Amino acid sequence: MNHSDIHKKIEIKAKIRDYDKIMAEVQAMCSSHGEIIQQEDVFFNSPNGRLKLRKRSDYSVYELVYYEKSYTEGPKLSLYSKCNIPHGEDLLNVLKMSLGVKGIVRKTRRLFLIEHSRIHIDDVEGLGKYFEIEVSLTKDQTPEEGEEVAKNTMAKLGIPPTDVVTGSYLDNLHESISDEV
Repeated sequence: MNHSDIHKKIEIKAKIRDYDKIMAEVQAMCSSHGEIIQQEDVFFNSPNGRLKLRKRSDYSVYELVYYEKSYTEGPKLSLYSKCNIPHGEDLLNVLKMSLGVKGIVRKTRRLFLIEHSRIHIDDVEGLGKYFEIEVSLTKDQTPEEGEEVAKNTMAKLGIPPTDVVTGSYLDNLHESISDEV
């Protein structure tokens, strides 16, 4: 990706063992109860990176998101670009016909904002509850600085590194389906 509309963030995702404890800690840290959002992400077969069309519960605006990241352990650098789509159903049909659907992820997300970070408490259909932090990097901020913010936040919340998951929700859903067969 070589465009000026590319954004960078550091992400860490972890399985939640004690939902009530993590929720209370995040609410206290962010001084908020968070915004509850229903989301459906339709992923398409893409020759590069990942391409998804996100529908929110109000369905008034869809987001088309393209991103690239490595699926290694620990914090991940994600490069992404997104745009709002007013007639998402039309685009959804075009993308389905042209690229084919790779998978669908449905979740209830509780969104919290703190400084340059987004904290998500997600209940993912078919997978369970997860914590995710996304640290948006400024132009002069290094990925290592973003990683430090993410790791410190997880440490403050008492989330052990052993609970960190490597793959995306889509990857984990595909793995759970493979395990059942």
